[in-house]
Amino acid sequence: MSNVLVVFETREGALTRASFEALTAAHALGSEVVAVVVGGEDNQAAAQAALRGVDRVISVEHPLFASYSADGWTLALEQLVHAEDPAYVVFPHSYQTRDFAPALAVSFNQMLVSDVVAISAGPVFTRPLHEGRMMAACKLLNAAPAFVSVQAGAFAAAEPGSAAALVQIFTPELAPHQVRTHASQPFRAKTSAVDLSSATRIVSVGRGIQSEEGLPMVQALALALGAELAASRPVCDAGWVSADRQVGSSGQTVAPKLYVAIGISGATQHLQGMRGSTCIVAINKDADAPIFELADYGIVGDLFEIVPALTAALRS
Repeated sequence: MSNVLVVFETREGALTRASFEALTAAHALGSEVVAVVVGGEDNQAAAQAALRGVDRVISVEHPLFASYSADGWTLALEQLVHAEDPAYVVFPHSYQTRDFAPALAVSFNQMLVSDVVAISAGPVFTRPLHEGRMMAACKLLNAAPAFVSVQAGAFAAAEPGSAAALVQIFTPELAPHQVRTHASQPFRAKTSAVDLSSATRIVSVGRGIQSEEGLPMVQALALALGAELAASRPVCDAGWVSADRQVGSSGQTVAPKLYVAIGISGATQHLQGMRGSTCIVAINKDADAPIFELADYGIVGDLFEIVPALTAALRS
């Protein structure tokens, strides 16, 4: 195993959770993990990265980087990759990564293995195809460096380290005329009443509740657990739960410590949004439901009997 660069992202001056999830993936790929933070001349986020359990931090600083620029970042990171000669370069899979990382990979005659949800020995990278209906196993045959982006929620966020890592400054050689594009305002998803991505406990309900009348029973369990309520797409499409609480490929991506799936069969699109949960508990009457393949604990039975019993036990 050799060194791995993991390119962190910032939002409003703070490192994103997706960056720490990419860091977890990076630790599976190399013996030395180096965090890369791109910013202006006063790159405060680099000091944050130094506390996240990395071996080194490289702060890529340039006056032209006061704001994001796809071609500026591509040229700067190309110079850094040549200088560091890593085995892998890892990114969080985000709108920003999709903007510049493919061009960076092509500059090394490589492809970007995007949206990775698992890494196994080899290494073999697993990524979804056709909106999650299929999974592809990818093994890179070209020489290093390899470029990989990691799906949000697929890996647990790396915990802070015990000591601050060394921060090195890298100043790329760039002229103003080389930065030809300038980003508009950052993309913002529709404002949600609740940010499920920050919840530590989630109780999620699927169409197994049969009708909206079954919802108060699930809400009572969520209240007893101190958890946020979420739902699968069919429940949100039916209007039983508001759309901003939907979990899945077309909803929010979550990674709580506890995820309780009630009456959810486990369609791939839903699993994409919650597979990063630390502990998954599934309740379903169908013993062959796909959700049980991912669950840490499974209860096969009638949810209309099980959920009230759990709630009563928690309250006693």
